[in-house]
Amino acid sequence: MSERGSRASLSDLVALTRAVSPHLDRCLVTHVAREPIDVDRARRQHEAYERLLEDLGAEVVRVPAAPDLPDSVFVEDCAVVVDEVAVIARPGARSRVAEIDGVAECLMRYRQCVWIEEPGTLDGGDVVIAGCAVYVGRSSRTNDSGIDQLHAAVAPYGYTAIPVEFGGALHLKSVCTALDSETVFLDPRRVDVTQFRDLEYLAVPGDEWPAANTLPVHGTIVLAAGFPQAASLLSSTGRDVRSVDISEFRKAEGAVSCKCVLLRR
Repeated sequence: MSERGSRASLSDLVALTRAVSPHLDRCLVTHVAREPIDVDRARRQHEAYERLLEDLGAEVVRVPAAPDLPDSVFVEDCAVVVDEVAVIARPGARSRVAEIDGVAECLMRYRQCVWIEEPGTLDGGDVVIAGCAVYVGRSSRTNDSGIDQLHAAVAPYGYTAIPVEFGGALHLKSVCTALDSETVFLDPRRVDVTQFRDLEYLAVPGDEWPAANTLPVHGTIVLAAGFPQAASLLSSTGRDVRSVDISEFRKAEGAVSCKCVLLRR
């Protein structure tokens, strides 16, 4: 456990994070144009992000650093965690497969773990959980075998994995996240809302569609800074909204949910 995690008061919510690689500027990008990334600024932004999680009552525990892996700060893609089990992902990008070992080792302190195996691929960023419904985006990083294996891992505990089609973004969570067990926040131009069955939905203001990626923490919605319309819309529903600057990570196709794995203790 990191020094940061050992100092935190005991919380019912754990946030696994990982240090920013010095090679973040060599990260994979697929749906955005490559821009220069200020790694030092990214480190400062990540530390502010971790402090916000602590302020919201989560215990931040850092997974061992992986400095040689440019995308390793995006720990969400390495696992899907529910209360009963952790499913260790098999990233669809070959260069990211080495990221999972450190995350899995840390998760084994908290959960029984099940691994996605070849030929399955699964990125945690493609998984949106609302209650017992586990929506999984078919993408360049997640295939049908990965979805089937995820379903097999969580079905014994009452969850159902539901494939979802979407477009124009790297992961399903790039265009849709769950605000709570009954409501999703999404861009209806990139994902058909009818795929979410009985859930309520809020549509992201059109020119702020990346704000669809949110992170609920103890009832507060964490949102990337720079999306005032989205923040106002969420606030108008009575939700507490906290914005955090992740501008350097957005250049790497990162978002607020990507940089941690949240789990109940």
